Order: sequence, then C-alpha cells, then structure tokens
Amino acid sequence: MGIAITLQNFLSTQGIDYEMVPHAHTYSSIDTAHAAHVPGDLVAKAVLLEDGQGYLVAVVPATHKLELGMLQNQIERDLALAPEREVGELFKDCELGAIPALGPAYGLDTVCEESLMEAPHVYLEAGDHEHLIHLTGEQFRQVMGHAQRAHISHHTYIR
Repeated sequence: MGIAITLQNFLSTQGIDYEMVPHAHTYSSIDTAHAAHVPGDLVAKAVLLEDGQGYLVAVVPATHKLELGMLQNQIERDLALAPEREVGELFKDCELGAIPALGPAYGLDTVCEESLMEAPHVYLEAGDHEHLIHLTGEQFRQVMGHAQRAHISHHTYIR
C-alpha cells in the first residue's frame, strides 16, 4: 500500500520532502522500530481517544506507554480509547493499527509527548504495516502545527 493518500497530500501541501523506510510486516510500533532498524524512542505512535468534545490523537514514542490519567489531568478532558470501528472510519485510507501519528493531517486535535517534539528525527507509520515516514525534527514540528506539547507517557521498553 505505501503511504496513505491523506497523509501524502498533507505532506505535499506543507512542502515536506520525506523518506519512506520499508520494513518487514509488523503489528506493533516497537516491533516496527526493530524491523526498520531505527531507535524506538524516535518512532511516533498514535493513540486515538475520544470524549464528548470529540476525538484527540495522543502521540508518544514507541518505547513509551500513554498515561491516560496524566493526559486527562493536563488537558481537563475525560478521554477513553476510541472503538476500533471509529478508528477505521476516521482513517479510511490506512490499514487498521497503522494510523499515522499526524492528527493534523486528518483534521484532528493532537497532543504530542515532549520528547518527540524535541527529537532530531521522527519516524511514523505511513498508513500500512510495512512503511515508515522519516522526517527531520524540524519537519515534524512544522507538520504538527498547533499540537499541544505535554509529558503524557512513561518509558516502558528497553529495545
């Protein structure tokens, strides 16, 4: 499949040149980092959340676990994981479980872990289970636009 068309169009309109990084088929962001031979701390994973106000994409490194309570306290929202059916509806051009960590590309509010916003390079799902998009840190910050920055996760993996 390669890159999701929504993501491709978004990056194009932003004037972003990116590198595609192919890897063996994987089902988790930490396995993706390992298969692509990139540091897990630089692989951004997206978690789709929802509440009465709508959807929110939380972006954390593959080596981290989202701390939902911490996020809820910081942004004062009562969020829960969005059902898989809704994920499929919002990210129609992506394979289930491979949503890009760029909420702005899909018109979604986004909160990003501080460490990723300060990273020199960031890798994110391209929309399938076999490709990552490599961006410089500067490019990532540009495409994240007005995404909130917050400490919303903790390190859990050694890989």
